[in-house]
Amino acid sequence: MEIKIKSLKFDADQKLIDYVEKKVGKLERFHDGITNVDVTMTLLKEPENKNVQIQIRVPGEEFIIERNAKSFEEALTDAVDAMKEKMTRSKEKHNEA
Repeated sequence: MEIKIKSLKFDADQKLIDYVEKKVGKLERFHDGITNVDVTMTLLKEPENKNVQIQIRVPGEEFIIERNAKSFEEALTDAVDAMKEKMTRSKEKHNEA
């Protein structure tokens, strides 16, 4: 599984990049077919100005989750939790079919 991290309108430090890789790496347990993951972090103008978008590609499907929060870590944690649910539901649908 390849993880690509982009930071828009700011430079992500190594600590944040390591945090992203650790959190997103855990998603592999929820779906075996993940080919690659794009994580985009953006600074916005709103009060909750940290935006994280996670895009995951598996054969035949693509999952996208986006979250805003006061910190990138909080936004990433929310996005990863939502992605776990989305991937689990998708896997259950495929198993039923």
